[in-house]
Amino acid sequence: MSSVVLCGSLGATAAMWEAQSPVLEGHDVVHVEHPGHGGAPVLDRFGVDTLAERLLAAAPARFTLVGLSLGAAVAAEAAARAPERVEHVVLCCMSRRFGDPARWRERAALVRAEGLEPIVDAALGRWFTPAFGETSRFRAMYLSVDPEGYARCCEALAGWDGSAALQRIARPTLAVAGSEDPTSPVDEVEAVAALVPDARLLVLEPAGHLATVERADIFNHHLEELL
Repeated sequence: MSSVVLCGSLGATAAMWEAQSPVLEGHDVVHVEHPGHGGAPVLDRFGVDTLAERLLAAAPARFTLVGLSLGAAVAAEAAARAPERVEHVVLCCMSRRFGDPARWRERAALVRAEGLEPIVDAALGRWFTPAFGETSRFRAMYLSVDPEGYARCCEALAGWDGSAALQRIARPTLAVAGSEDPTSPVDEVEAVAALVPDARLLVLEPAGHLATVERADIFNHHLEELL
């Protein structure tokens, strides 16, 4: 039995990994929730590096690390900091930088003022392609997140650049892209993979930003092989 640490997307709780349950059965699984997500407490001001240290504190001595989006950023920082503890790294739907910092700060301000309702439908449009018709439970998941926790995660992403951390990852890495992902397009995930010394690229199609959900069939096959 191996240990697996899962760290998901901004706006998603550990329930986003339910589609991976069949291949994780029999493994020691640790879910790391972001502040304000899935009942996790809202922390004071923090960065992605702080979240990486928090993940390492919750993880077992040795583990395979799987992250998506913000969770992949946290995973990359954690893998770079503790290579002796990590067996394999899976970075899903990740960018070296997640866009214009000003837009993240604007989103944080909007969420603090009006909650998550004004942005949830746009988020679901990025998460899934139109062919994916099971979005109602993910809408509920998104709206369950604490707005202040969400806003502080936005601020953590605003100032983050993962290029240096990616180059320090010393373990075999799988970089996963969704073919229709507008947040972390395929060419951006290719750039992520190019920075990691020992990485390969997997493109899931058709899939949006939550590619591990939309194409769980293919992703689970590769995750099972890795484990």
